[in-house]
Amino acid sequence: EQPRPGLPGARRIRLMKYMLIMRANDEAFEAFADYDFEQMLETMGRFNEEMIDAGVLVAAEGLDQDVNDTVVVDYSQTPPVVTDGPYGETKELFGGFWILDVASKEEAVEWAKRAPMAGPGMKSEIRRVASIDEFPQDNVWVQKERAWREATGQL
Repeated sequence: EQPRPGLPGARRIRLMKYMLIMRANDEAFEAFADYDFEQMLETMGRFNEEMIDAGVLVAAEGLDQDVNDTVVVDYSQTPPVVTDGPYGETKELFGGFWILDVASKEEAVEWAKRAPMAGPGMKSEIRRVASIDEFPQDNVWVQKERAWREATGQL
């Protein structure tokens, strides 16, 4: 274990990462249209600050909600087919994510339950992020990935 660089009150890396994926349907987007943007930034900022202070936040990003700027690459054909927009059958859009470094899935769930912006049409999907240690360590590409992560301070 090593201390996490750059985070105030940093704790040791636990090497169990989870991605909290925020999903929203049309009902949620309609509700956001009436929401005060400055208030939303403050609410999200406070939640992110709590996770930073707890030493669990690895990354967080919100995605541009302009679906007209979205492309889908379909690899089922050669060459891959590129189309505009999200998947046609999509009922929910991927709005953003947090990556947390926590002790367990249960801890990730507890953070997700505290996430702001909860309401009708909003969901969070929680998925474990695979560790580099789970891949065959004798594979040259895994070794290169490990070296890159070490060089960039990610391990």
